[in-house]
Amino acid sequence: MDPKFDRVENMTPDEQFSAVARLKDQLEENFVSLGQLLSEIRRSKSFRRKGYEKFKDFVEAEYALSSSLAGKLVQVFDVFVEEMDVDDATLKNIGFDRLQMVRPLVQKADWGERDAWVQMAEDLPTPQLRGHIKELRKKEKEEEIDPKKVFIDQYLERMTAVLNCSRTDLNFKLALYFQDADLDTVKTKIRERQRSFESELNKEDIT
Repeated sequence: MDPKFDRVENMTPDEQFSAVARLKDQLEENFVSLGQLLSEIRRSKSFRRKGYEKFKDFVEAEYALSSSLAGKLVQVFDVFVEEMDVDDATLKNIGFDRLQMVRPLVQKADWGERDAWVQMAEDLPTPQLRGHIKELRKKEKEEEIDPKKVFIDQYLERMTAVLNCSRTDLNFKLALYFQDADLDTVKTKIRERQRSFESELNKEDIT
C-alpha cells in the first residue's frame, strides 16, 4: 500500500473529522483520501465520540454528505486500495465516477478479471465504459433467465385468458378442479412431465 495511506491510522479522531471537512468540497480531487478517512472512521466507530450511534447519521449531520455517497467513497477505497492495492495516481486518473461504475463488477470478479476491469476503466472514455457494462449486464440477465419461470408465466397467461379470470381467481379455480382428483395419478403425471421437460432442457444445453 502507498505510504500516504498509512497516515490516517496515526491521526486522532478529531484530526480525521477536520480532514473530512476540508476535503469534501473538492470530492473529485480528494475521493481517495476521503474514502480512506471515512473507512477508518466507520471501522473504528470514532463517530460515537461526536454523540452519534450510526455512521449514516454522523456523515449526514456533520458534513451534509449523503450516507449513500459516503458509502460509495468507502467502498471505492476498500476495494481498489485495501484489497487491490491500486496506486493513488492510477485511481485519480480513472476518477471516482468510473471506479464506481466498475466496482460492483470488480467485487464479484476473480483476481485476473479485476486487473482487467481497472485497466478498462483507465483506458475507455466514460460513454464507452458505460455502454460496455450495459451490454455485459444485458447478456448476464438473458443468460440468467430461468426456463421454468418462463414456462410458468406462459402457462398462467394462457390459463387466465382461457378462463377469463385473474391470477388470484385462477388459484381458486384450480383448487376446485383438483379437489376430487386422484392425487397419486396427479403425482405420477407430474413426475413424467417434469422428466420430459428437464430432458429437453438438457438437450438444449448440450447443443
